[in-house]
Amino acid sequence: MITRTIIEPFRIKVVEPLRFTTREHRVDALAAAGWNLFGLKADDVLIDLLTDSGTGAMSSEQWAALMRGDESYAGSRSFERFEAVVRDLTGYDHVIPVHQGRAAERILFTEVVTPGSIVPNNTHFDTTRANVEHEGAVALDLLCPEGRDLALDAPFKGNVDIEALEQLLAQRGERVPLVLVTLTNNSGGGQPVSLENLRAVRRVCDTYGKPLILDAARFAENAWFVHEREPGQADRTPRAIAEEQFRLADGCMISLKKDGFGNIGGLLAVNDSELAARCRNVLILTEGFPTYGGLAGRDLDALAQGLLEVTDPDYLRYRARSAAYLAEKAWAAGVPTVMPPGGHAVYLDAKALLPHIPPHELPAQALAAELYLEGGVRGVEIGTLMFGRAVAGQADTPAPNELVRLALPRRVYTQSHVDYVGEVIAHVGANADRLRGFRIVDQPQWLRHFTARLEPLS
Repeated sequence: MITRTIIEPFRIKVVEPLRFTTREHRVDALAAAGWNLFGLKADDVLIDLLTDSGTGAMSSEQWAALMRGDESYAGSRSFERFEAVVRDLTGYDHVIPVHQGRAAERILFTEVVTPGSIVPNNTHFDTTRANVEHEGAVALDLLCPEGRDLALDAPFKGNVDIEALEQLLAQRGERVPLVLVTLTNNSGGGQPVSLENLRAVRRVCDTYGKPLILDAARFAENAWFVHEREPGQADRTPRAIAEEQFRLADGCMISLKKDGFGNIGGLLAVNDSELAARCRNVLILTEGFPTYGGLAGRDLDALAQGLLEVTDPDYLRYRARSAAYLAEKAWAAGVPTVMPPGGHAVYLDAKALLPHIPPHELPAQALAAELYLEGGVRGVEIGTLMFGRAVAGQADTPAPNELVRLALPRRVYTQSHVDYVGEVIAHVGANADRLRGFRIVDQPQWLRHFTARLEPLS
């Protein structure tokens, strides 16, 4: 069978028109948005790679599942189907639906994190870090050394630094309420965690009596990389690998807007009955009754179907190959990316491409803005705007990396769309020396990158 061409493992049944705009229009639109790509109107974006969260296309079976939705306030059939699918996949006793992943973070951390706590992770993403810090705790990243080398082509750069984790628990374990592991490691380039590493984390947690919780928004993509890259796993299905990932932990938080193929939804699942009861109390107070958790019954049905579809090997092969294909376009144009490509996105290395723009002038934001101005492609900055520490409107402590994430929505764009994005990357890369930085004009206290207003520097 010929495999050189990426063939989408689906047929297109419904289409949505794209709007083409001029560069002049895009300059005006971005200026009106305070030079923040989050502030753009969707109609002013041609190819939207801002996020893969909630932006995927649902299957015909998911659309059919919507019609089965039982909207009963309590005890709906839709929740029973959702709970059964999640339990079968994860093995956890208690399944708590929420409207999206950060709601699961807030509920869990409200119950287990206190001021002065330390929460270790391979790398916290933005909302996870913010919810930990909002409780007065420290979000501590313990990424393996390979993961800190963006150019290194290593198979499992999302792994936890086991030695650092053991040292933390031996010296300050009384301050650690739980250990987190993010699958795949979003902040570090969508890099996977090996089963060997996850087993080692489990052993350390058992030694020190700490619960292990997965941030598993992209669990299926992680399972695919384990299947493809880890010795001894090639003969196992992604589904079997995913099941082992979950069973190595004591619970999970999942944004089902990623590998759940949902436009909304998430879950918190644990084995600890007492913790589950406390979390349900918070859920009732802030989200809704435990059998709907802020979601419509039709959403629960569609998510249950999505979880059945996402471990399909044909889909996962296409998904990973699409990201690699876009990365290859960037490399051919001389634009550096995080190596190797992740499963859900390509991460352009703005620090390497734009050495003339210092971190406090937000080089990744400059690159993200130019991709939009040049071709209507919207990505997201993962650098000092997102993760820097600010004082009086300036980022006084830069982020370790300056990346632009181009996240591919699931089952939305075709190969020709990706070819076009590659052309835009190439043109911007060829004119990189002309780009200039930004300064922050106004910003909120938490998660500033969502709503901050900027202005370009001369």
